Amino acid sequence: MEVVLQNLTKKFPGRDKKKHEDVIAVNDFNFTIPDGKLIGLLGPSGCGKSTTLNLISGLQKPTAGKIFFGDDDVTDLPPENRGIGLVFQNYALYPHLTVKQNILFPLQNLKGKDKLTKEEMLEKALAVAKLVQIDELMDRKPGELSGGQQQRVAIARALVKMPRVLLLDEPLSNLDARLRLQTREEIRRIQRETKITTIFVTHDQEEAMSISDLIVVMKDGVVHQIGKPQEVYDNPVNLFVAKFLGTPPINVFSGRVKDQELYIGEDAVLKVMGASDQEVYVGIRPEGFRLKEDGPLCCELRGVEVMGRDSSVISGNKASLNPAVRSIISADSRVNTAQKEVRFSLVPQKVFLFHKKTEKRIDFEAEEEQ
Repeated sequence: MEVVLQNLTKKFPGRDKKKHEDVIAVNDFNFTIPDGKLIGLLGPSGCGKSTTLNLISGLQKPTAGKIFFGDDDVTDLPPENRGIGLVFQNYALYPHLTVKQNILFPLQNLKGKDKLTKEEMLEKALAVAKLVQIDELMDRKPGELSGGQQQRVAIARALVKMPRVLLLDEPLSNLDARLRLQTREEIRRIQRETKITTIFVTHDQEEAMSISDLIVVMKDGVVHQIGKPQEVYDNPVNLFVAKFLGTPPINVFSGRVKDQELYIGEDAVLKVMGASDQEVYVGIRPEGFRLKEDGPLCCELRGVEVMGRDSSVISGNKASLNPAVRSIISADSRVNTAQKEVRFSLVPQKVFLFHKKTEKRIDFEAEEEQ
């Protein structure tokens, strides 16, 4: 099911009674969600992603704009008539009902031509329970299940009516790290098997990047960038997107361009052909550093963390806007921890320049690192 958002806007009354200014939670959102894809709405708390999900579900009405499911204008339809499945952060299961009864509940409320026999309902419930791998837990109650199992029950209940659109609002937030990883893989598998258009809301960029076909990066109700996860990571449109995506986060420095040479502090670190002379922010991904004895970028060595296949070099630089500079290098590379300094050359495609005022990306052509 293709979902089209046209000029979608949501305003809430401001709390300041003197100014009477509305709070814009979603600001003129335009996007077409392709049929059968999993879309990640990503951004910090308060960016408008959950509000967008609530508008799509019908739990809230837009101040302006339209919502289409295929050719159907659903803007004014109540949630129960939209054909959605909704999974919340807190599972929202009925504690006094068994797993089977929780899954059956949406089917028992069907009326008219959609009404099913008991046999048909049980068949659908068992099929979806097998899909999410909880078919052996059907007689248990939610209190007897782990957090991951409860979330699977919530997903099964949302899927049992085979909704046109599946909406997931921070579904992994209450799970521990290992269970989050396992459950997000399950969500991706289920979505691929059912081919249901799915919208996944999260503040965790790693979650969004790992399972989404497309990600939508939002801030203050405004969409900053839409694209495939790797494309957005490799080509951020501005400093906010660059900083929001990536673990460890991107290293940001104050720098300047002079005579098509990029300077960080006093170090000329990279040729940047086509960039005009100006003060800039310099973003360097952690994997964008290469150890080199005579490398152009000099940093104060603080330590090395070995993480199995990789090592993280922790260093400092007066021009850095981060508390520490983190550089990811191969575990096979050896750092002389007795030295006070460490030098790097830079991987050009992992270096980004941003305007000091607008924070928009500056395009340039780089020569291979020095």
